[in-house]
Amino acid sequence: MTDSTVAVIGAGPAGLMAAEVLATAGCTVEVHEAMPSPARKLLRAGVGGLNLTHGEPPAQFLSRYGDRQPEIAPLLAGFDAAALRAWVHGLGIDTFVGSSGRVFPVGMKAAPLLRAWLQRLHGLGVRLHLRHRWLGWSGDGALRIRTADGGEQCLRPAATVLALGGASWPRLGADGAWAQWLAARGIALAPFAPANCGFDVAWSETFRTRFAGAPLKTVELQYIDAAGHRWQRRGDAVITAHGIEGGLIYALSAPLRDGLANGGRAVPTLDLLPDRSLDKVTAALAKPRGRRTHAAHWQRTLGLEGVRAGLLRERVTPELLDDAPALARRIKALPLALVAPRPLAEAISTAGGVCFGALDEQLMLRALPGTFCAGEMLDWEAPTGGYLLTACLASGRAAGLGVLAWLQQTGRRKDAPA
Repeated sequence: MTDSTVAVIGAGPAGLMAAEVLATAGCTVEVHEAMPSPARKLLRAGVGGLNLTHGEPPAQFLSRYGDRQPEIAPLLAGFDAAALRAWVHGLGIDTFVGSSGRVFPVGMKAAPLLRAWLQRLHGLGVRLHLRHRWLGWSGDGALRIRTADGGEQCLRPAATVLALGGASWPRLGADGAWAQWLAARGIALAPFAPANCGFDVAWSETFRTRFAGAPLKTVELQYIDAAGHRWQRRGDAVITAHGIEGGLIYALSAPLRDGLANGGRAVPTLDLLPDRSLDKVTAALAKPRGRRTHAAHWQRTLGLEGVRAGLLRERVTPELLDDAPALARRIKALPLALVAPRPLAEAISTAGGVCFGALDEQLMLRALPGTFCAGEMLDWEAPTGGYLLTACLASGRAAGLGVLAWLQQTGRRKDAPA
């Protein structure tokens, strides 16, 4: 390695973006990736259509990062949704804004974007080492790398960018093993927790057998936590054998998860008919049922059938079935007692990780000068919708610029970063 060689550990979006920034500035960049191919989670995210970012106004966009808005704001100031789209266009791939405001590449897939990106990095001289797993530091501070042939290397680069991901989807490479080595160096870490996750619900066997896998379209979820904070969102969900998941649940998974933490409770309510007022639902249910079954009456008067009717049956007692006002209130606010979040390995993303207090404003670890962190291994979270990828790329860029500034400051590089 030369005096200006930078090691990037992790070939996900954050690591590759850091590598691009560094190589563009003339650094020698060596990327080490534990998996047989780069950016596996990005490719997995693109299976159903790669959601790059979101087209909503900047202030609303920033609000999606919750309590981490102060830390994420400077990153987005350098690389926001518009900059991300321009960067994708620079790779020769057009984008479009969907009806929901989400931004996708034309063609929807991640593979063409990744191919174009890797070609650019190759042209910049970035060297990608696959099946190279980081094993922490040696006693004298060198990076320990287990190589593809089972051997071990000790590297002493001029600077290091750690972009190792969180602890969700371990089969794609993000297993959180890095936490032990940072903790041993005294780096402050927030405990890992699932983000954008489903939840367990104690369904009856009858309901589980009949409706597991059923989509729950256009319902409204409301949750009020112990402190009185209210969350409300409309969208779609999916009933599972274990409980419930899907975009609507992911959007509120952080407060729901926190409500369950430390033995707490999380009982959101579902509005099964959000486009109908309570009065209209009550009036419809009050119509004479005659000899029709309750299920046939609900279907005829309200169009309430399938999984919605099943949920109602699951959560009402027999004495409520002929009490139109009480049943209507239940339809408009059906309690959903969550038991626990699904395991971290199933979550789309991870909360917790390296605390921002352990980093300076350029994402360098205060306790380890010359070592920078980026991506999902930092302690932030966001809902799906393009917010995760945007912040990962923005943090990778910021870490790359931080490395350039540090190299210049320490005399390893004479020219200041752009």
